[in-house]
Amino acid sequence: MKNILLTGRPGVGKTTVIMRALELLPGVRATGFYTRELRGPRGRLGFEAVTLDGRRQTLAHVNFKGPRRVSKYGVDVAGFEEAIVPSVDPALHPQAQLIVVDEIGKMECFSAKFKETVVRALDSHIPVLGTIGLRGDAFIQSLKRREDVEVIEVTRANR
Repeated sequence: MKNILLTGRPGVGKTTVIMRALELLPGVRATGFYTRELRGPRGRLGFEAVTLDGRRQTLAHVNFKGPRRVSKYGVDVAGFEEAIVPSVDPALHPQAQLIVVDEIGKMECFSAKFKETVVRALDSHIPVLGTIGLRGDAFIQSLKRREDVEVIEVTRANR
């Protein structure tokens, strides 16, 4: 096992665990991204993906139109593929010691390019630390069943 995927209910703290792990590994050359909520005065507006080197891209937003939707959020697949997906491609980061993928979920998986890149990352010599949906489609379930992946459920008690 060289890859760890954290799962758990929404809002339980999976991203917090990822960020804490990165703080505890200051000398490790990491690449990848994390996802954070975009909030306004009336609540959540969408989600933003942020690469570890600081590049930002709105992944999903209530104001985005188009066919790719999760609940009330339209998903910008093209923007995600251009700005964020390269951060988890092991071929573009051969010196990386860790690839962070936060998260492998419904929104991100609208991108075939993302799914292919995640598989390449898991197959590479570079360990992956990521988050993955508690439930999910056949692709998400196949990643959880890989022999080189340990799935850890994050709860309020163990985070």
